[in-house]
Amino acid sequence: MSFGGVHALSGVSMAIEPGRIYGLIGPNGAGKSTAINAITGTIVPSAGRILWHGKDVSRWPQHRRARSGLARTFQNLALFHKLSVRENVACGAIHAHDDAGLRGAVDAALDAFGLAQVADEPVDVLSLGTRKRVEMARATVAKPRLLLLDEPAAGLTGSEIAEFSTRMRAFRDGGGAVLLVEHDMSLVMSLCEHLFVLDFGRLIAAGTPGEVRANPAVQAAYFGAGDDQLH
Repeated sequence: MSFGGVHALSGVSMAIEPGRIYGLIGPNGAGKSTAINAITGTIVPSAGRILWHGKDVSRWPQHRRARSGLARTFQNLALFHKLSVRENVACGAIHAHDDAGLRGAVDAALDAFGLAQVADEPVDVLSLGTRKRVEMARATVAKPRLLLLDEPAAGLTGSEIAEFSTRMRAFRDGGGAVLLVEHDMSLVMSLCEHLFVLDFGRLIAAGTPGEVRANPAVQAAYFGAGDDQLH
């Protein structure tokens, strides 16, 4: 993946299995968001392939990938701020359900993320934590097979992060896979079962949280820090 001769990603290979939570970590500028953008079709890779259930989707448009079971959230919230919570969530299911099933799917997502009481409120009057729950509900309402999350815990309180972890484990237990990009290392180490580590666009480590924490290359990537930076 190159931009004007600069390699944002180079030689990165990741395999993701259903029913697991993965973390994608690395210093700022390592290529984490670029990887998510390539997987979901926001940008088109200049080389390599993206395989999804055995099919090369590297040139598929975003909407086709979404319909095939890929869903994401964004580092900067991408909600329709003048629409209600219910209307925002419904946008995530519009291609996955007929009219008869749409309301039921939306109601289920609202309940799952504790949003039923604010379903008719415009999202621009809600707190950051609640707006993030709206985005999560929208991303999961169509029951995707892979959920890609770009810094979902940023700005959340400790209790909100705990609730987020519970919901992600429930999504995993239902057979879904999660790829989490996050700078909160305590969250990553407690929630993820397998980690990929990027630095300068290259994959420098992969393994369990314990294996990654002990990896000298990973410690060096985090500003030459020791093990304490990865707890």
